[in-house]
Amino acid sequence: MKITATPLKILMTSTSYPQNAKDWRGLFIKDMVYSLAANQGINLTLWAPPGDIPASVNNSCLDKESYWLADLIEQGGIAHILRKGKGLERVTKPLRLLWLLRQVYFRYPHIDLFHVNWLQNILPLWGTKKPVLVTVLGSDLGLLRLPGMSYALRQVLKQRRSIIAPNADWMMFELEKHFGDISQILPIPFGINAKWYQLSRNWQTQKTKKWIVVSRVTENKIGSLFDWGGTIFQQGEHELHLFGPMQEQLKIPNWVHYHGATHPKELQDNWFPQAAGLITLSKHNEGRPQVILEAMAAGLPVLASPLPAHTSLLTHKKTGWLANSEAEFHAGIYWLAEPQNNEELSYQAHNWVKNNIGTWADCAQRYLTAYRQLLRN
Repeated sequence: MKITATPLKILMTSTSYPQNAKDWRGLFIKDMVYSLAANQGINLTLWAPPGDIPASVNNSCLDKESYWLADLIEQGGIAHILRKGKGLERVTKPLRLLWLLRQVYFRYPHIDLFHVNWLQNILPLWGTKKPVLVTVLGSDLGLLRLPGMSYALRQVLKQRRSIIAPNADWMMFELEKHFGDISQILPIPFGINAKWYQLSRNWQTQKTKKWIVVSRVTENKIGSLFDWGGTIFQQGEHELHLFGPMQEQLKIPNWVHYHGATHPKELQDNWFPQAAGLITLSKHNEGRPQVILEAMAAGLPVLASPLPAHTSLLTHKKTGWLANSEAEFHAGIYWLAEPQNNEELSYQAHNWVKNNIGTWADCAQRYLTAYRQLLRN
């Protein structure tokens, strides 16, 4: 007789979640939730902004909490409010979030462990002893520079068994420095939707070579793109298409085809197949940019700035092109425009991400292994 292990009871919290199929915000959280829900070893309860969730997932949000979180998302999320908020809301909104999180943490005394997205969201766990796995993105590292934040997080982590799970290896050094003596630092890369691996490209049939940028429009996310791109993208042989929400009022040059916010289906069905490559010259605190992984899975070459988040994924002229100057950027455009170079890099990138990252189902299994390890400690 086969004995089946009882599924682990997990409470996951997130302050970001897509409202519908066309919403780009927190899409990786939705993919994470659906993959965990499909894993038979997990019984998932979710506290997150309103959106489509699997029927098997328990929605822990009260109506008043859902309304508040939906409004928070419309304002750009808690990180945006901390950076750009006005007056008292920069204090009152974070405090309100921490209070709501504390309430939900104490509503579920019989779960096995917490899975918390973003470091700051573990602060309301103070006074509990349940184990926690906390997912860390690159933006979390900036949080550690705030006075007293590392100390406060340590006090919470000392009360329980914990795994801090950055989604990229390059974050380990900083996290080990702050928390390595009291918590296990275990990188767990996010997965990639299987549809990206199945995409077919027809970029060589285009009259002009189309290059795409998928990014929130902020000064740090755009980086040097507008300064470096004019001499190439005004000549007619190459076009630059920008997709993403305008979160800072930047002046977009007239040679940029700006399309506003987008969603994965539009990119999968229309833009990725016809594009010559994906460009990101971001200077932002990136973790492991999901759009780069999706481009690699789709065989779309990536031209990127040499951030640690990018160099951890891209090997120059093998699985991507890294540009640290205008001259290197121009050279990358022309090199990738050559069909043989483009196709070879496409092949190498696709294989690397398939072998090293895999799908969201693979990610769910990585999380389940970490949950079980945490409960055995």
